[in-house]
Amino acid sequence: MKPFLRQQLQRHAERLNELDFLLSREDIMGDMAQYRVLSREHAEVTAVASRWTRYQQREADLEAARALLQDPDMAELAQEEIDGAAEEISRLDDELQRLLLPRDPDDARHAFLEIRAGTGGDESALFAADLARMYTRYAATAGWRVEVMSEHESELGGYKEVVLRIDGENAFGRLRFESGGHRVQRVPVTETQGRIHTSACTVAVMPEPDEHEAITLNPAELRIDTFRASGAGGQHINKTDSAVRVVHLPTGIVAECQDGRSQHANKAQALRVLQARLQEKERSERAAKEAALRKGLIGSGDRSDRIRTYNFPQGRLTDHRINLTLYKLQMVMDGDLGEVLDALQHAHEAELLAELETAHA
Repeated sequence: MKPFLRQQLQRHAERLNELDFLLSREDIMGDMAQYRVLSREHAEVTAVASRWTRYQQREADLEAARALLQDPDMAELAQEEIDGAAEEISRLDDELQRLLLPRDPDDARHAFLEIRAGTGGDESALFAADLARMYTRYAATAGWRVEVMSEHESELGGYKEVVLRIDGENAFGRLRFESGGHRVQRVPVTETQGRIHTSACTVAVMPEPDEHEAITLNPAELRIDTFRASGAGGQHINKTDSAVRVVHLPTGIVAECQDGRSQHANKAQALRVLQARLQEKERSERAAKEAALRKGLIGSGDRSDRIRTYNFPQGRLTDHRINLTLYKLQMVMDGDLGEVLDALQHAHEAELLAELETAHA
């Protein structure tokens, strides 16, 4: 194992001791938000530190077994131990390298997967439907839930556009490399001469924004006005200044409530409405950024702009980014995407590891 990786692993072991101490403190245990953050980090660090401890133990076992090779009575047993320790050390080495790679916090999120027909007319739309089916079947094997957010069907039953929400652990991290142009070569159902056509679809995979993260309102950024409610509600509602209007000064967003009988209840409701509107504003801004990201992700939809080719006459799938070719196209179209996704993930990890080595050279 490379020295810089050993240094990082030792830091993880030290950090685990720090986290054990912090999580035992009463002030941390009383702060649930901070406790959850530290607990998540503790789980991640423990996964690394436990494997590092096992790695060091097996290294010691290997050295001890090599020393026993000099004893004729123990040589055979020692060789078995050497083989077993070396195999486990190699496996742990691979696992530790992957665990130390920088992690994208979006990887754990649910995903939006958009498929759009590109060049090829009706055949492209039919292939878009095939891709939607492929991803839906893969999601089912992964234990994920798929929800169709929107769909625009073609005349022959394909999709001009379909947007899926993939609800599952690490959905975005697993599918993120599917973004780009997907090219298909086959005889379309509309082809009467039996000629092979080339068509294309575009796929974009984006992480679902965290809509459940609470927005904290700064009282200094709020102007709260009270006024006398108007409209139906009887005499009492018109005799007191119970209605509340809240203005968020940085954005100018306004929320008000006059339904309740008490000023306190109306203020609480107005603040909830304001939080919802601010959250919707953030979602809209994120959507605009994601639209720009998607434009960069999916390319033009032209035949030449591709990450992968699906050649049906040859039963061949080729991912051009990593020069992967598989002759199991029908299995892939039926949802058996694991081998492709694993290869893309390993290629990405190799790039990250190379960057780490360069940074520590």
